[in-house]
Formats: sequence, C-alpha cells, structure tokens
Amino acid sequence: MTPGHGFHATMTAHPGKGDDVVALLLDAPSLPHPDCVVFLVGRSAADPDVVHVTEGWTSPEAHAAFFATEPAQALVARLQPLLTGDSQYTDEIPVGGKADF
Repeated sequence: MTPGHGFHATMTAHPGKGDDVVALLLDAPSLPHPDCVVFLVGRSAADPDVVHVTEGWTSPEAHAAFFATEPAQALVARLQPLLTGDSQYTDEIPVGGKADF
C-alpha cells in the first residue's frame, strides 16, 4: 500500500525518560493496523531524550479513525507524562526507502 497521509513528529522526554518513550512507541497499537503502512521510531544522536516518529497512513480518514480509538488514546495518555511539552509535527508523506533492524 502507498501512504496518502503522513507526518513526522519530534518529542522531547523528561531527562532520562527517552528509553521509556521509545519502548511505548515500539509497542504502539498502530504497528499492526493495516492502514498504517509506515511507522518508524528514531532518536537524536546528540540527545537520547529527543525521539522522532514518522508515520504513513493510507489516508487522513484512516489515521483519524484509528486515532479516535481507545488503544490510540491510551497510548497518548501513557506518553504525555513522559514528555516535556507538546510534540512538534511536520507534514510528511513517506515515499520509499529501506530499513533493516
């Protein structure tokens, strides 16, 4: 499937909480969702408490429908106390690449 909607988010964890944020994101309920075609988690090389997420969804509607679900809202509720403030979002639609983990 090709993403028709996506974004890049950057979030900053409280000092020493970057590992907790990464662990939650790597277990995100969107990962097995069929409309979520890209979900990449990364972190800053200079500051391990700065975490990046790139998501690609089949459509804006699919993302909105998923984001309204209880599992998605539960993830947000678990993430928020670990973060220093609002995440920064950039409009981005993934178009290709490679990831070997």
